[in-house]
Amino acid sequence: MNNIIPKTEWVKTRSENGVGWIQLSHENKLNPLSASFILAIKDAAEKFDNDRSIGCIVLIGSEKAFAAGADLKEMIKLNYASVTESRYIENGWLDIPKIKTPIIAGVKGYALGGGCELAMMCDFIIAKDDAKFGQPEINIGAIPGAGGTQRLTRSIGKSKAMLAVLTGDMMSADEAENCGLVAKVFKGEDFDISLKEIAVKIANQSKPLAKLAKQAVNVAFETTLEEGVRSERSLFYSTFALDDHVEGMGAFSEKRKPIWKNK
Repeated sequence: MNNIIPKTEWVKTRSENGVGWIQLSHENKLNPLSASFILAIKDAAEKFDNDRSIGCIVLIGSEKAFAAGADLKEMIKLNYASVTESRYIENGWLDIPKIKTPIIAGVKGYALGGGCELAMMCDFIIAKDDAKFGQPEINIGAIPGAGGTQRLTRSIGKSKAMLAVLTGDMMSADEAENCGLVAKVFKGEDFDISLKEIAVKIANQSKPLAKLAKQAVNVAFETTLEEGVRSERSLFYSTFALDDHVEGMGAFSEKRKPIWKNK
């Protein structure tokens, strides 16, 4: 476990119109998340994050599942000593939330267990109407370990999160949208079109401004209101040092679209 080789063949990437697409393409269409699979996903995301032409990253799965959970064939072999010594749920998992470029989870089908946790690590979730979310770990002798109890509670509140975690029941796309886990739900072919439109719109924003905006929102989940407002104010002031701030203000005054310099 300490010398994990990323399964790069299970991750397909492409870029278009400033958007970096990462598709989970495990040989099993349910995309079971093994340690090597997570590292490959992390590596792909970091590569796009370091690409100055990319303004938005989208993580998608198969038609059947975004990811239906952990790779149980791998997990069943582990014990307390091996999971702690290998930092099993840290390698890769802890790096994905550090991506600075806006990242969207596009979910079709199942996003369960680690799959739901992976989706919640992204900045927001766009779901197809057939999507199913849940943390069913309690049904297999475990609890969420990659942030499920923490991010789910922050997204949908204690009562709904407690219900989901203690029962292991799945949540529909509409229910997930209504309680705030999902940003938008689209039906049928509208999903692919709308997901692309949202990603391209974000990618076409000023890249440094988008990263600062993402950072400011994330602070709200990491600290007190007073400290968050202080951090936001500091980030706001820093935008005045950007060429894109001058361009944005000038374009508004001149009633034209801004031409971002991305600096």
